[in-house]
Amino acid sequence: MTIVMQLGLTMAGCIAFCFWAGYELDKWLGTRGVFITIGTLLGVAGGANVCYRAIMDLTRDSGKGDAGEKPPEDKQDGTG
Repeated sequence: MTIVMQLGLTMAGCIAFCFWAGYELDKWLGTRGVFITIGTLLGVAGGANVCYRAIMDLTRDSGKGDAGEKPPEDKQDGTG
């Protein structure tokens, strides 16, 4: 549950930051929504990239040792 919330907040944060940066650029340059649009699209793309990489890292880490191999058992009788 925590990972899902973290991914959602990451995506929202990327979009919000890029939207804000586009808004400030539009205000500074006197344009009407050009940089807001570009910033929002960059935020969506950047957030998706970050979330995709986090999901790939998570699935790669959880897949280790799942090849059907059992870990060696400790034997108490000293034979292994």
